[in-house]
Amino acid sequence: MQAIAQELRNAGHSCQVPILVEGVNYWDENSTHRVQAKKDLDLIREHMRKIETADAILVVNVLKDSIENYIGANTFGEMQYAFYLQKPIFLLNPIPNQPYIADELASMDIVVLNNDLTRISETPKAPHAEPRHPQPLVTGSRHWKRR
Repeated sequence: MQAIAQELRNAGHSCQVPILVEGVNYWDENSTHRVQAKKDLDLIREHMRKIETADAILVVNVLKDSIENYIGANTFGEMQYAFYLQKPIFLLNPIPNQPYIADELASMDIVVLNNDLTRISETPKAPHAEPRHPQPLVTGSRHWKRR
């Protein structure tokens, strides 16, 4: 991710990247240290603030375990937040075969760069509607209705 950011900086782009905490292995199966760092340093909210100030997001989706172009839970949440904020979303590599997020990814008008960072200047069309703030928001498998 750092190398991609440097390549974009060399091409004249301004980049922000997630905070990397020294001593935390982000790919370790044991998530204890990762979770504690996220809580102690409020890393999830900090990264969402970066998305708010960005012009677009670039998802560096690479091989993880046996999944080509993997998009993890945090990254998927960041993509949804960027979509909500009407930020363009770029994927470095093709959309992964992850059926549990396929419909949502297909709905976001993502620009797939196919590992060609020179395409980052392409501007995807704006999302279809203004963001709304439904009250209350309930998410999950159950549906909620006002009385």
